[in-house]
Amino acid sequence: MSIAENIAAIRAKMEAAAQAAGRDPREIALCAATKMNDADAVRQAIAAGIDICGENRVQEMTQKLSENAYEGCPLHFIGRLQTNKVRQVVGKVSLIQSVDRMKLLEAIQAEAAKQGLRQDILLEINIGNEPAKGGFAPGEIWTVLDKIPVFPNIRVCGLMAIPPISENSTGNHKFFQEMYNLSVDITRKKSDNVSMGILSMGMSDDFADAIACGSTMIRVGTAIFGRRDYRK
Repeated sequence: MSIAENIAAIRAKMEAAAQAAGRDPREIALCAATKMNDADAVRQAIAAGIDICGENRVQEMTQKLSENAYEGCPLHFIGRLQTNKVRQVVGKVSLIQSVDRMKLLEAIQAEAAKQGLRQDILLEINIGNEPAKGGFAPGEIWTVLDKIPVFPNIRVCGLMAIPPISENSTGNHKFFQEMYNLSVDITRKKSDNVSMGILSMGMSDDFADAIACGSTMIRVGTAIFGRRDYRK
């Protein structure tokens, strides 16, 4: 199937999942995870109606920016971001989804202040408490939120999570539900520079379950572009 056909199929599944949950499908954005796909593939996805391009690697993102690959579509950074590459991302993307540690928050604040802008971000939550994964622990997030007011050049727009790998399509339901509950609790706290308008969770194999639990943005790569060849 072509990229356009894949996106049409994903849209149909998104709509069915939203309707089953009593939600408006227009509440949910489709972010295409464009890692390891060239500028032409990205342009095809944009033409087929994705809402957002999500890039994982700074070098790859920089190359595609030089090729105007993302023209006509918002660009998010969704991969793990090293602090020494923050200057290449801040101001280049509309949203950094993967802010997973305090040191990175500090680096983004410094660069955004230097550029005289406010950078929108999501706080990444290690919802499965996996030692090998980045992200703030769910219980740690309250301390982080208390510090956000000292970062005037950062605006927290919501949460992002990558749950543990599951053997079945419903295996992450509990993690998605925990993320939704956390976003509701944070909303009630009413912190400065913090809103919970975005809940980014769900990928190619489990986005329907994420939508059922309140996701407002899914990140899909394989189901759009096909499986990546990591031998290259």
